[in-house]
Amino acid sequence: MPDDPRHSPLPLDWSLPYASRRQPVFARNIVSTSQPLATQAGVAMLAKGGNAVDAALATAITLTVVEPCSNGVGSDLFAILWTGSELVGLNASGRAPAAWSPGRFSGKTALPERGWDTVTIPGAVSGWRALSQRFGALPFADLFEPAIRYARDGFAVSPIVAEKWHLAVPHMPRDLGWFEHFLPHGRAPQPGERFASAALARTLEKIALTDGEAFYRGELAALMARHSKASGGAHTEDDFAAHTADWVTPIALTYRGVTVHEIPPNGQGISALMALGILENFDIAAAPADSPLTQHLLIEAMKLGFADAFRYVGNREHMEVAPEALLDRAYLAQRARLIDPTRASDFGPGAPPRGGTVYLAAGDEQGMLVSLIQSNYMGFGSGVVVPGTGISLQNRGAGFNLQAGHVNEVGGGKRPYHTIIPGFLTRDGAPLAAFGVMGGPIQPPGHVQTLVRLLDYGMNPQAALDAPRWKVAPDGAVDVEGAAGATLTAGLAAMGHTIHATEDSYMDFGAGQYIVRHGNGYVAGSDSRRDGQAAGF
Repeated sequence: MPDDPRHSPLPLDWSLPYASRRQPVFARNIVSTSQPLATQAGVAMLAKGGNAVDAALATAITLTVVEPCSNGVGSDLFAILWTGSELVGLNASGRAPAAWSPGRFSGKTALPERGWDTVTIPGAVSGWRALSQRFGALPFADLFEPAIRYARDGFAVSPIVAEKWHLAVPHMPRDLGWFEHFLPHGRAPQPGERFASAALARTLEKIALTDGEAFYRGELAALMARHSKASGGAHTEDDFAAHTADWVTPIALTYRGVTVHEIPPNGQGISALMALGILENFDIAAAPADSPLTQHLLIEAMKLGFADAFRYVGNREHMEVAPEALLDRAYLAQRARLIDPTRASDFGPGAPPRGGTVYLAAGDEQGMLVSLIQSNYMGFGSGVVVPGTGISLQNRGAGFNLQAGHVNEVGGGKRPYHTIIPGFLTRDGAPLAAFGVMGGPIQPPGHVQTLVRLLDYGMNPQAALDAPRWKVAPDGAVDVEGAAGATLTAGLAAMGHTIHATEDSYMDFGAGQYIVRHGNGYVAGSDSRRDGQAAGF
């Protein structure tokens, strides 16, 4: 990779002040994700002459096998990538089946969380195909080889995946295929125990050999539609055939001289940008990173970002407020003035001017850099596994609401409010970093917390990921990770924050990956909260 004056490295501190078993990893070709076997699948594609897109896709496909608690063939996907000359985004999230009118859910006070009535048409396979066709260097079928091998021959289940698998059992429906597929011995696998699925191996082979057509317009689509009908679902073969992935222009906001990019709505990445735009009105680095004052400001900014996102963000075609209005600098400065530096506040949405997941990153020595995220949403998704296929389906439909007239009201053909968000950084028009923090609603706060540590405090990516985190509940209460310590927790409580543990044993405090340009290569970090690994050469 040639030197470029636009790629001057961030002034990073290489100390590791937080408890971690990991070191930052330096390489010219690199992959970082939450499961080591998937990381190695991506590195193998780079070693055989593939580029960062090939590496990212092989990693993503392998993750559907070796980390099934977080994603599957029936996932959704988003990506942002630097192609070598420009930044592009991909929205491969699915839409509701045509029959999902509000009337279908009348009489309910909330949408279900499991079963076919939570399954929007899965988009991940269309995302794999779109990325490979436009930017890949290797044949599409080659990208499936590691995943097919692990599905057919089995793999040793890693410790945290085994833990999440066990935690999911009480929440899964018993009559939709999940128990038969994922509990072949009547229980969740133990760490190191072998798990295999010949059915999933055959499904992956069909997707590979048909460039994904079997999933949307062939045998697999027919099997999914048949299982839906037999189980009281509304999905038809026409719904699968109508699915498309969309190339999009990422939305952006400049923070501390670095431009932060997110996928536009229907994703929630805009809430992280709003929070950062609010924080730019404060001298964050004037206080220590782990001080109550610093974390208070971050929490309040994130509460403001969520207040607007929950009110205004949904399927882009139905939004009454343009994303650009929510990122208006004057509006964000106005929102920043609502923050009391000494006390917690309750915030409602403003009036802007009118006008269970896996995350991975990959970079190659030619300069291509990929930020990709795919998810089944809640742990193992809907609990639907289509018999004979190993296809585990997401429950993204639970992201809709039933409020009449709301931008995110359930409706046929609509995309729901989406939690998964890949992130990307550029500086002076050049790529700087691919990053993401998986874990449902922790994702925007995870982006904000790790970016502030990277950009305001100069922490290296591994330290930024290892640092203790907090998350904000819908009622504004704050859950602080135990590693944060009593001083920070007590300090936030003294400022008026309601501190309580959120019942969330599956997502906990999320898990992230970072790849940052450094010199003529990269430095990567992989979150110590998962089994993951950053590796390269």
